[in-house]
Amino acid sequence: MRVLSGIQPTGRFHLGNYFGAIRQYIALQDNEQAFYFIADLHALTTVRHAEELKDNVQNAALDLLALGLNPEQATLFRQSDVPEVTELTWLLMTVTQMSLLEKCHAYKDKIAKGLAADAGLFTYPVLMAADILAYDSNIVPVGLDQVQHLEVTRDLAIRFNHIYGQDVFTLPEAHVIEAAAKVPGTDGEKMSKSYGNTIGIFETPKQMRKKFMAIKTDSTPVEEPKNPEQDSIFLLYQLFASESEQAALAARYRAGGMGYGEAKQALYEKAMDYFQAARERRADLESRPKDVEDVLQAGAARARAKAREVLNRARIACGLSSVS
Repeated sequence: MRVLSGIQPTGRFHLGNYFGAIRQYIALQDNEQAFYFIADLHALTTVRHAEELKDNVQNAALDLLALGLNPEQATLFRQSDVPEVTELTWLLMTVTQMSLLEKCHAYKDKIAKGLAADAGLFTYPVLMAADILAYDSNIVPVGLDQVQHLEVTRDLAIRFNHIYGQDVFTLPEAHVIEAAAKVPGTDGEKMSKSYGNTIGIFETPKQMRKKFMAIKTDSTPVEEPKNPEQDSIFLLYQLFASESEQAALAARYRAGGMGYGEAKQALYEKAMDYFQAARERRADLESRPKDVEDVLQAGAARARAKAREVLNRARIACGLSSVS
């Protein structure tokens, strides 16, 4: 079984990225067929500055490796280092119906807001399909907001296989990550860069504490009991703490006599402990940029070998010559 997923380098990773996706990537990497890529081609629809994109890609690689992605178990690579995927995108485009793409939520949402949508955003699901199909992926970890795009991938694979009368593509299955909806930001809404409410994984301790202390709370007085289930501080604390630690803090909430400031400090300390080892690994990796690049190049070589195999199946099915 091959696991595949990609993550866009549109900015530094935050707690929502980690608990909503990256942690699951690492849990699934025990399968030696796990392929994870940094989706720099996808990022071109929003990041229009070359140096910014380069920095984002480098930081994404450093962060993923520091957080526990093991290149001896999983394949990590840059999307753009596998040109077979862009050729496969074109082959899929030739069987993609416009009506299918017009229904995709990313495009519909932008149009509904009166914003101009370029061809990159419109055809984004086809590139995503090529990303998935190029590696004969069986399992694709996705958030709820990406399930539709995986369904598009399956539709395109079925249509291509039917048109050319061959089983060219493997049909992937979604591994739905529901935890992403449970990571609140500093304003109580879902943590997202677009809301400006994120807490970065590798921010400085001072920056991280400042953000934790700024988390929005209600006006319940210190002496009054509080409901932990309705408090963003406690919901975040649950992500880091053991069951016994959660129960102890919940009891203090309900007993009264504890202010939100004390709870925020407890959350900050727990988060710092949780990511301490990752911070140390990142500092070490940052001093060895060549080693990080070597990981990405080795991953790209493995990814290209598999993608070329799949691309050749598709080319031959279409009547094109194979490539070596």
